[in-house]
Amino acid sequence: MRDPLAEPSDLIRSVSRALRVLEAVGRAPKGLTVKQIARRCELTVATTYHLVRTLAYEGYVIRREDGTYIVGLEVADRYRELVTAFRGPPSIGETLRRAASETGYSHYLGRFVGGQVAVTAVAEGPRSPYLEDLVPGFDEGAHATALGKALLATLTPEQRFRYLREYGMRPFTPQTLVAADAFEADLAAGERRGMQLELGQFRQGVACAAVLVTPDKDMERRTVLACALPAAEMMTSARVVRAKLLAVAHAIADSLAAES
Repeated sequence: MRDPLAEPSDLIRSVSRALRVLEAVGRAPKGLTVKQIARRCELTVATTYHLVRTLAYEGYVIRREDGTYIVGLEVADRYRELVTAFRGPPSIGETLRRAASETGYSHYLGRFVGGQVAVTAVAEGPRSPYLEDLVPGFDEGAHATALGKALLATLTPEQRFRYLREYGMRPFTPQTLVAADAFEADLAAGERRGMQLELGQFRQGVACAAVLVTPDKDMERRTVLACALPAAEMMTSARVVRAKLLAVAHAIADSLAAES
């Protein structure tokens, strides 16, 4: 949701409208006609037509034979560039893939991007359940994932309160913590444990553990490492998981330091 009070004085409205059109088309996998786009974006049909034609010319939307528009391949190219920028130096990707191969568990990197928790790199492991929501991009379930908890734990209580108030505490499963006091107690337990943990809070039957890779005064430079595995395995292997996560975290921290 855009904040009207934060609108810049030099806002280029044609660019803003074009982005709104692209967002509307992206949310409609079956495609939209120009009239449908106009209604959803609260624009005139004539304005929408010109915007759509421009986006189609640049490859960001595609016109199908039935007259509807869908997202174009240029969006996929920008996504790949985003993933590359998020992941960091090649050595980090190699370290994640090696960890996923050796343990069988999917591994994830996360950090704050624009003040929001984001998954920045993923290496899939064959023993981990596939989590379609945990892909490079913003993590809307930060309160329910160990990755999100590890980052939120680096904030002050006041900063966490503001974050959770803005993004909410959606109940992904019956085990999801949706009360601030319970969430604070859970984070404190994770700090004592030396590893943030969740069991079935994001997806039933799935567990996630996370450790801090790099602390920093600048929140945007803080990085965490997480892995996902069947909840039953976490119940019996938490100490082993923590030891392996810390070893991988040290290797990633060395890569980040070398890059700096």
